[in-house]
Amino acid sequence: MTSFAAYQNEIYLQGLGGAVPPFTTDPDALEQSARDRLGPGPFWYVAGGAGSGATVRANREAFDRVRIVPRMLTNATERHLGVSVLGTELPAPVMLAPVGVQSILHPDGELATARAAAELGVPMVLSTASSHTIEEVAEASGDGPRWYQLYWPNDPDVCASLLDRARKAGFTALVVTLDTWTLAWRPHDLDQAYLPFLRGVGTAIPFSDPVFRAGLQKSPEDDLPMAILRWVQLFTGTDKSWDQLAFLREHWDGPIVLKGIQHADDARKAVESGMDGIVVSNHGGRQVDGAVGSLDALPSIVDAVGEQIDVLFDSGIRTGADIVKALALGAKAVMVGRPYAYGLAHGGQVGVKHVVRSLLADFDLTLGLSGHRSPAELRPDALRLA
Repeated sequence: MTSFAAYQNEIYLQGLGGAVPPFTTDPDALEQSARDRLGPGPFWYVAGGAGSGATVRANREAFDRVRIVPRMLTNATERHLGVSVLGTELPAPVMLAPVGVQSILHPDGELATARAAAELGVPMVLSTASSHTIEEVAEASGDGPRWYQLYWPNDPDVCASLLDRARKAGFTALVVTLDTWTLAWRPHDLDQAYLPFLRGVGTAIPFSDPVFRAGLQKSPEDDLPMAILRWVQLFTGTDKSWDQLAFLREHWDGPIVLKGIQHADDARKAVESGMDGIVVSNHGGRQVDGAVGSLDALPSIVDAVGEQIDVLFDSGIRTGADIVKALALGAKAVMVGRPYAYGLAHGGQVGVKHVVRSLLADFDLTLGLSGHRSPAELRPDALRLA
């Protein structure tokens, strides 16, 4: 049984020899430190939100409105954090959310993230907008658990090819992002005229795909602008419909998870469409300005479908307390995004590992100190509205 809380003792003991952590354990300070290290283009591509940033703020405000009510004398000295989600055994109910174009943060990009995740046994969800190919990230993951996130291309043959490659590379579940079929109005990116894809960054997966390449007169290496133009045409600008999910089921024989659900009726439609799970997510506030905070949307969705499919949570996770709150409101596991991206910016694989270990330690300790021995014990009555 893994004691993630032991990372705290490790840090304090190293302090006896004069050593301090290489990077901060404070999530707010980590974001500021990443801002100091990165140029404005890369930093705001990760940190920024849609429009006024109201949804980014709403995500955090939703967590602030919910308070944990600790219980005493519950024999919580030893804790078991493991859960099983759609056939994937997790050492703790935490996954690394799909974050694209990671090479803008560190040259190793997704390879560093994959290696850190594999070291900890935490699943990585690989973005279609990766800086490295499906096969390269799979190799970096080794025996580590991995899921594949799909930005759904408009060409069915390209889509089928991507799914085939992911399956052959050992990705066990498919996460279909529904809320980003076109880019939202993002002032920070617009002010810098910063979109990495237009420079051929974050396009490694389609540019390495044989079906995608077959649709080009010249290879991306020989004519990058035309490859980028085809990428833009295939991956942006077209919304899909519920009946098209049948195509994905036809071409993917593992679990399928829909990411971007914010309404109970959409969650019910996911069940009716034969999906295996959903992610309650607003894309970290990057798509719809003024939208509901993801945690505010969670309870009604859990009430609607929580007994039928696995409900995962994304958008706003920063601390161990955040994880406790999301699980108590019915999420089976959470995805964390920006924090590990900031860790990547600080130190590649080492930075990602440090941030994830810090988050897991914080969760382990907060779970026990609030009087719980496992995620399964968390219920809504562990919380109170502030």
